[in-house]
Amino acid sequence: MINQNKIVVILPAYNASKTLKKTYQEIPFDIVDDVVLVDDYSIDKTLEVAKELGIKHLVYHDENKGYGANQKSCYKKALELNADVIIMLHPDYQYTPKLIHSMAYLIANDVYPVVLGSRILGNGALNGGMPLYKYIANRFLTLFQNILIGQKLSEYHTGFRAFSKEVLNSLMLDYNSDDFIFDNQMLCQIFNKGYEIAEITCPTKYSNESSSINFKRSVTYGLGVMKVSLQYFLQKKKLMSFKIFK
Repeated sequence: MINQNKIVVILPAYNASKTLKKTYQEIPFDIVDDVVLVDDYSIDKTLEVAKELGIKHLVYHDENKGYGANQKSCYKKALELNADVIIMLHPDYQYTPKLIHSMAYLIANDVYPVVLGSRILGNGALNGGMPLYKYIANRFLTLFQNILIGQKLSEYHTGFRAFSKEVLNSLMLDYNSDDFIFDNQMLCQIFNKGYEIAEITCPTKYSNESSSINFKRSVTYGLGVMKVSLQYFLQKKKLMSFKIFK
């Protein structure tokens, strides 16, 4: 807890049994009050490892619903626990939980309502093993998004994010996709509401256990990112209206 703000970490998990323990053990429980893990019908032992670690708040999908659907369940559970600050962390150990302090304090002290852990600020992405083609795609998509959205984020694709409860309660998350494009829809919704987003440099670790999507789904994701950015642009110009921005 920070300044009477309850801190909850959410872990959207899918086949994370090999990295969950390392991720969980680095969570700073001197400030974190609760951890929520949502298992999206993993085919490994993610749920068993979570129970062994003593994670109390477990949600299990009885079918694979998708990354976006997983996050929806995560945020819903965190708000049910009366969280004031919600930290979304991928349990694949690609991002270090040691930055939770910095991210949570910015929100709990009313400096920013949203904080992203950026792999692109500095040289963390390539030094941490991000494949070059992913880095190039990240930079292209981010440039495209910044131009259409009118922002200056270093990246829109990080899996390490922190939000105030006010921000989450203001967003129409149920209207968003159940797939990977959920993340970008959410950021566009946040900008549409007029919230500012802070970024902090985040080192990254790519390994065989890190979450990833194949080339075909990467292309689908990239096209989806461009579509959402265009929708936001048209919404702000009052040329069209989309339900995710209501």
